[in-house]
Amino acid sequence: MTLYKDLSFDEERALYGSDDIHVENCRFDGPADGESAMKESRNVVVDGSFFNLRYPFWHVDHLKIKNSEMTKLCRAAIWYSNDIEIENTKLHGIKGLRECSGIKISGCDIVSPEFGWSVNDIAMKDTTIESEYFMMRSTNLKFEDITMKGKYSFQYISDSQFTNCRFDTKDAFWHAKDIIVKDCYVKGEYHAWYCENVTFENCTIIGTQPLCYCKNLKLINCRMEEADLSFEKSDVDADIKGDMISIKNPASGTIRVGHVDEIIMDDENAKAEIIQTAD
Repeated sequence: MTLYKDLSFDEERALYGSDDIHVENCRFDGPADGESAMKESRNVVVDGSFFNLRYPFWHVDHLKIKNSEMTKLCRAAIWYSNDIEIENTKLHGIKGLRECSGIKISGCDIVSPEFGWSVNDIAMKDTTIESEYFMMRSTNLKFEDITMKGKYSFQYISDSQFTNCRFDTKDAFWHAKDIIVKDCYVKGEYHAWYCENVTFENCTIIGTQPLCYCKNLKLINCRMEEADLSFEKSDVDADIKGDMISIKNPASGTIRVGHVDEIIMDDENAKAEIIQTAD
């Protein structure tokens, strides 16, 4: 393995096409403002390094990054790459991860609009996130102990699981398919419209007009706070603890809830059964 230590690089494609390299305590920054530092490389280990230039890791296979920083100027940092591990790193550039597969992220700080588009097979844990359009059109996500603030998150995702996470994000899980959300806190507006085969278990769901136009939606031992006009035109089997503000025209299934202030059934196609268990 070739070691690059305590060095600065600012030229175009500084380490292009490298194989079997260890980059330690290096800076990718400077007046030459070069792009694509390690494009088309393999077997790359990066430790304690600073990235302030664009597109450093495109078409990279077998990449490990730890204890490093990618600034907001390090845009589109990791694209078209495979077998990636990122640990204790700041990912602050827009479009930070796209068209990649086989990713593990832990202990990171992500501030990146449009992060994680069209990604397959990503495991993420113990990470904080601030993002818009987060993980759109991605598959096989496994998230644990994640704290996130954003908008339009997890749209068009599939085959994924979320455990013990806190999400403060509007329009989450739109068009999601084959998803399990367990022991999570989900706050925002208009959650999970048009989703299919989605289960929320032991979750707290907060916000207006949640869970509409859904197919095969399940809620197990959940709470729904500030939830009005819920379940419109959804196929739903729900077990909800506590009170809700209103339920509107659920298409089919059964909703068991402690108490609901208002039930609106003014659509002839609304056939779901609503049972108030506290009455």
